[in-house]
Amino acid sequence: MRSILSALALGCVLAEAAPASEPRATILPWDELDGWADDDHAAALDVYLETCGDMREPDWKTLCRVAAAKSDAPRSFFELFFRPVLIEDGDPMLFTGYYEPELRGSRYRGGQYQYPLYRLPEEARDGPWLSRAEIEEDGALEGRGLEIAWINDPVDVFFLQIQGSGRVRLDDGTALRVGYGGKNGHEYRSVGMELVRRGEYQPHEVSADVIRSWVKRNGPEGLELLRHNPSYVFFREVNQVPLNRGPLGAMNRSVTPLRTIAVDPEITTLGAPVWIEKDGRDPMRRLMVAQDTGSAIKGAQRADIFFGTGRAAGKRAGRIKDPGRMIVLLPIQRAYAMAAPI
Repeated sequence: MRSILSALALGCVLAEAAPASEPRATILPWDELDGWADDDHAAALDVYLETCGDMREPDWKTLCRVAAAKSDAPRSFFELFFRPVLIEDGDPMLFTGYYEPELRGSRYRGGQYQYPLYRLPEEARDGPWLSRAEIEEDGALEGRGLEIAWINDPVDVFFLQIQGSGRVRLDDGTALRVGYGGKNGHEYRSVGMELVRRGEYQPHEVSADVIRSWVKRNGPEGLELLRHNPSYVFFREVNQVPLNRGPLGAMNRSVTPLRTIAVDPEITTLGAPVWIEKDGRDPMRRLMVAQDTGSAIKGAQRADIFFGTGRAAGKRAGRIKDPGRMIVLLPIQRAYAMAAPI
């Protein structure tokens, strides 16, 4: 769905992790799940039903049919047909957050609306093409009719490109949703790390709001900072998703605030229920569903929590860099095939 607006994407300096060991799975008893009895299992079941019908393996397909029939007893459904499996690869748990940006824009250029969202040009499809600076400073795409909308803030455009999808509230009272349409083939460079390199901030001080403020305070130099990142993302209109639903995740279904997580699909099955125990300033204990992925989400104990749409959701998501653990709920036979009970 998107590139993750995580600590890494924003440029907080994270040490490069050593290669993880082979994942190890352990079945846990239900009473080992902190806060399990207090969650809203019906809400989690509703989200599970959004995507379980797209799962291909026979055991998952069978459980999806059972789930629809057990909607009046959601907690019993999970406890009867799943087992909690803790999968570890030696790396500590890291929770981050992501969100869907909401921008202000217009279908036409004028006034405050001066920064375009472009469709993918044909010549950019086959590998490295023009850099961000060449596209923005040299106006290489002007006059070609590739503009989807014009936005009032260049920083919003930049972060939308990091996120990969978002909504645009138009000046005529309507709205549109855009999704990832391709890129120019240049490697991503962190502007947050560039600010640290220049001595403007310490690594722990860098956030989306800090970058936004620095760019706005520094005029042309601020725009030049954004061009330190040569990677440039193009968009497409996504008209099949109603604006009252979340953006599409990796399963091509709308994601749900505070019930969807992005995971590493090499380890965690997309569509699986996942119990999370997030610590930190705002602890969270709840049943989520693995419905999304992200380029920065790698490892058995790594997840990105979807916080919703708009600036407030973005602020909440941007604060998350917390420890804890996540426990995947697997069909019983599958769980015992891969794990040993404690």
